[in-house]
Amino acid sequence: MEERLVALLRLALKYNATDIHFMMRYQEVEIEMRIDGLCRKVKGRFEDYKLIRYLQYLANLDVGNLLTPQTGQFEMEVDGNFLSLRFAVINKINYTNGVLRILNSKIRVDADSLSGIEEQNRYFKALLRRYCGLILFSGPTGSGKTTTLYSLLKSVRNKKIYSIEDPIEVYHDNIIQLSVNETMNFSYAEGIRQILRHDPDIIMIGEIRDEKAAKMAVVAANTGHLVLSTIHTSRASACISRMVELGVKEEQLYENLLCVSNQRMMVDIRNHKKIVLYEIMDLQEIGYFRQYGHNSKDFLDIDTQIRKGKAYGIFGGDAL
Repeated sequence: MEERLVALLRLALKYNATDIHFMMRYQEVEIEMRIDGLCRKVKGRFEDYKLIRYLQYLANLDVGNLLTPQTGQFEMEVDGNFLSLRFAVINKINYTNGVLRILNSKIRVDADSLSGIEEQNRYFKALLRRYCGLILFSGPTGSGKTTTLYSLLKSVRNKKIYSIEDPIEVYHDNIIQLSVNETMNFSYAEGIRQILRHDPDIIMIGEIRDEKAAKMAVVAANTGHLVLSTIHTSRASACISRMVELGVKEEQLYENLLCVSNQRMMVDIRNHKKIVLYEIMDLQEIGYFRQYGHNSKDFLDIDTQIRKGKAYGIFGGDAL
């Protein structure tokens, strides 16, 4: 099974896949790889049903407790690439679903080429020169939020950067990275609390998921730190209502919020290259939203960008 796993990982590396999905029903296995945000099928083999048990073994999961969802990590070297891998599995009576995530896949995008709009690239880089405040990136799974965060932080020099993530997806020499460990009671909130004791300039929070993390992110921004994080919403303005839902006071949020961004990954059908579209609410737009409860007439929302792109024959298919 090791040879088959290495072959799949080699294929994943070739096409920059982030995840390998396994769905097994009665020893018949379907394998897909998430490439450029889309899941694409991989030609299977009869013996692939053994792969899931092998991955459970490598990830040190409890194979005697099959009906409980489990997650574990392990490391492998493939063609000189040292990979940190996370395997999550759900077993049911009639199927088994497993996802193998390649955590330290390389970030090949820099801060100067995040967006196809040069003005947006300059805006993002200018944000990193701020000394304090909160910057939120949103978008669906596979839209490149993590890539955006790492690409921006990769461009920072002469500042102390700390991150708290679940899990650490890309390892960076210039970032001091901490990993959430719920079994050890080390949550996002506790991680932020510990980071604040280490004199950080910039704090990256992998994802704001709950009330404690949301409140701690605002506290960190309010005490003189630049905080970057992701949050799951369908549009930029929804980030504000989501933070309020998580218990952050509106006044405190607006006082610290520098930028809210929502993004989608599209494919340019003219050259088959990925394009990331950004819907950006800057300080002016945030202020307008605070006063009127909606975006200004000049605000270019993500849906309008997609419609225009399709109308001009630039994008095809659905947004991610």
